Amino acid sequence: MSEERTGASAAAPKLDDLMLAMDVVDTLRHEQSLVERELDQASRDDVLKKRLREIYEGQGLEVSERILDEGIEALKESRFTYQRKGSALKRKVAMLWVQRRLVGSIFAALALVGVVFLGNWWWQSSSARQEAEASRIELTETLPSELNSVATAARTEARTEDAKNEIEALQAEAANALSRSDRARARRAVADLKSLRDDLSLTYNLVIVQRGQSAVETTPDVNPNARNYYLLVEAIAPDGSKLSREITNEETGERETVDMWGVRVPHQTYLSVRDDKLDDGIIQDRILGVKQRGALKPVYSMPVSGGSITNW
Repeated sequence: MSEERTGASAAAPKLDDLMLAMDVVDTLRHEQSLVERELDQASRDDVLKKRLREIYEGQGLEVSERILDEGIEALKESRFTYQRKGSALKRKVAMLWVQRRLVGSIFAALALVGVVFLGNWWWQSSSARQEAEASRIELTETLPSELNSVATAARTEARTEDAKNEIEALQAEAANALSRSDRARARRAVADLKSLRDDLSLTYNLVIVQRGQSAVETTPDVNPNARNYYLLVEAIAPDGSKLSREITNEETGERETVDMWGVRVPHQTYLSVRDDKLDDGIIQDRILGVKQRGALKPVYSMPVSGGSITNW
């Protein structure tokens, strides 16, 4: 036991000396300006020791000459100073490995952003290509084929010159729109041509409405002193069914699909129909006009002024 205590007490001073030497070096580092100034002098070691002794004595510590000498030598040799080992690249790799979870999360987030960006770019590019191809096919194949087919069918139905002229005008308008790659205008022209074809195939009578009101008079907004007179009519097919027609309201300029509308007539025609109904409550001659197949407009059996209204 005595030997163990002797060995321990012998080791302790060595540890204390080491700690003191490290403290001396640390003190010298904090006095770096003093060291840099004094090391240029011939008696720098003696001056340093003197200064260090004053510092420690001021703290109530007694430091031996050997410790002071070892501290000064340790500072010169950069002892007790951490020196980086290995290359900068190796240190960076090691730091990345230590922080691999954080680095992995960052890379995963960047990868996700990249995937989303590339996916969006691909989708937009793909959509643009598909739209461009669909436009090309419609302009060069679908619409031209449809135009020729509808125009041929319409010409087959046409019986009057005005109908044939209207077909040629709409076909030319559609062809011009196609040449300018104007899909919207070409579609409208083809749709108008289809409507014309359907109208040409119809046969009906314009019959003056017997029930309720049969005739109306209105005052134009632009001329309060004027009066317009209308007979209310329906389009009746040969089988007795009522047809809906697309009519332009001359007071608003809008086109509406209706099954009853007013046809403007001269005042005398208006009075004749009104008086006929007032006589016995029945209009004897209710046929205002007849629309034949292949014609654009009805042939009227009574004088009309042109123009229609859809509400009154």
